[in-house]
Amino acid sequence: MLTRHLPYRWRRRIDSGRHDRAIRAILDTPPIRPATDGLVLFSMIGTAVLLPYLVAVKSLWHQLRRGRIVILDDGTLTASDKAVLARHCGDPEIIDIGSVHTGEFPRGGCWERFLTILDRRQGEYWVQLDSDTVTLGPVPEVAQAIAINRSFTMLGGTDGETGPLLLRDVVRELYPAGAEDGHIQTRIESRMDEMRQDMDWRYIRGCAGFTGFAAGGTGRPLATAFLAEMARLVGDADVSTWGTEQIASNFHIANEVSPVLLPSARYINYWGEPWPQGAGFIHFVGTHRYDNDAYADQSRRVIATLQQ
Repeated sequence: MLTRHLPYRWRRRIDSGRHDRAIRAILDTPPIRPATDGLVLFSMIGTAVLLPYLVAVKSLWHQLRRGRIVILDDGTLTASDKAVLARHCGDPEIIDIGSVHTGEFPRGGCWERFLTILDRRQGEYWVQLDSDTVTLGPVPEVAQAIAINRSFTMLGGTDGETGPLLLRDVVRELYPAGAEDGHIQTRIESRMDEMRQDMDWRYIRGCAGFTGFAAGGTGRPLATAFLAEMARLVGDADVSTWGTEQIASNFHIANEVSPVLLPSARYINYWGEPWPQGAGFIHFVGTHRYDNDAYADQSRRVIATLQQ
């Protein structure tokens, strides 16, 4: 308990190390048997999240039983890490982050991840999976979305259940008091009525930690147009702020054909509180990631299932 008095970055390092020790048995589970069947399970990772990533991807693959693995190396994966990934993920394709051409888009902040999906989704369905996730059980909504080739998104919370909204309605529904300052997502969302309205663009408050992009969908042009609108609202410098990629992902999914919204009672962002019985997927996000040992407990439970 004395760690609570340490600086946040020190606490996170200690908590991360403790978590890795708790889940090390993921290395004793059978490898994924990938298939070139039109599905890609895609993540951006580095050496610091190697073991959590294996829990994330193996637990999802265990439920879907299909797809191949593609990894975007954030620049820190070692030769040893890549050997582990080859063993456990069926010799996955690994993309160097420096090879992603960003053009007018920002570098960093997960933009390379988003752009890779847009550039390569024409012939395959791409699922974006964060490394801090655990698939607890069946995910039929995801399997169905993939089967019928409709994009999907995990929701940021119950406020996303209204579905995709016209940009002016985002402000009316979510920010009735008008424009707000603070976090970049709040700043942009609360000013969406100032964006161009002639295209009937829509937006959904989703979570980029778990999203699906249907095969054959649009590439960069729509994202480029939206980037210009974000820059007009908050300036070129702030478009590079961490969080703008998630806003762009939310926007892109909202403007796909009939996107699937994963029910927020089953696909959950963990904020340090108990989740409903029957949840199938947990995203252990943010400052509450290691609260109550829930992340380690659920990871170990899934690992035990994988070992059977």
